[in-house]
Amino acid sequence: MTTDLNTLLTALYVKIDDHLVGRRRMGRPPKLTDAELVTLAVAQALLGFTSEARWLRFLPVRMPGAFRYLPGQSGYNRRLRAALPLVKQVMRWLAADTDLWADATWIVDSTLVECGRSRPTVKRSQLAGWAKYGFCRSHSRWFWGLRLHLVCTPAGLPIAWARADPKVDERQVLMAICDHEPHLLADRPGLLIIADKGYVSRELDHYLTERGIRLIRPSYRNRTPHPGEPLLKSIRQLIESVNDTLKGQLNVEEHGGRTIEGVGVRVAQRPLALTAAIWHNRATGQPVTRSLTAYDH
Repeated sequence: MTTDLNTLLTALYVKIDDHLVGRRRMGRPPKLTDAELVTLAVAQALLGFTSEARWLRFLPVRMPGAFRYLPGQSGYNRRLRAALPLVKQVMRWLAADTDLWADATWIVDSTLVECGRSRPTVKRSQLAGWAKYGFCRSHSRWFWGLRLHLVCTPAGLPIAWARADPKVDERQVLMAICDHEPHLLADRPGLLIIADKGYVSRELDHYLTERGIRLIRPSYRNRTPHPGEPLLKSIRQLIESVNDTLKGQLNVEEHGGRTIEGVGVRVAQRPLALTAAIWHNRATGQPVTRSLTAYDH
């Protein structure tokens, strides 16, 4: 096996199709199957197309015959928005099929996902009431949109993620993620979570201690440093690099979604594409697990 894009897409299609065998759909079978739809969405994210119309024009010219049927832009958009639960499910199938899935160390962080900049856009947007104003400490500026909260392994494999109001406390979101899928914690005895200072909270400490989880984050200046704290800076840099991959190579900030469903699936495309690349790199024995360079051209 190689890291060629066509090889990844073929392997991904087979993996999804195998999981979907036996599932029934109501009505007439679609010309583009669910497995082909998700594979198409992964290819779009890996190749950096933020416009669905441009993506569907590109395919017949540069990748002729890759997909037996291509819908129109509106049909593709409609199918993709309806496929959000499947996109999340495929991400979990791929992640669980790697040796990284059982890693007992997690890194958590959040990054901004802008949904608009101009005041007229904010007023007219269908996202009003869901997307809100928040402050990004990293860039020292205000933004209007959401926050993408990501839980991943040190190798960058996404374990869980959530989109949330930027005003919602990061600590509350982490507890909500753990409550939503308690089996993730139960399957990893002795789990260690590494975070930044934004996750300092007695409530969070008590919550995690009750579940047998250790949380390590930088201490405040007037507190006694935790053992091994000097090593945190380099480890914390790992998730910053994952966020940089989502933004710089997978264009998560340029999602272009204008509705709740549209933003949901377009943001989900990016962690799915990252997971697919890691899954394929591990399966083919590549030296760099999170490298996307073989798939982005």
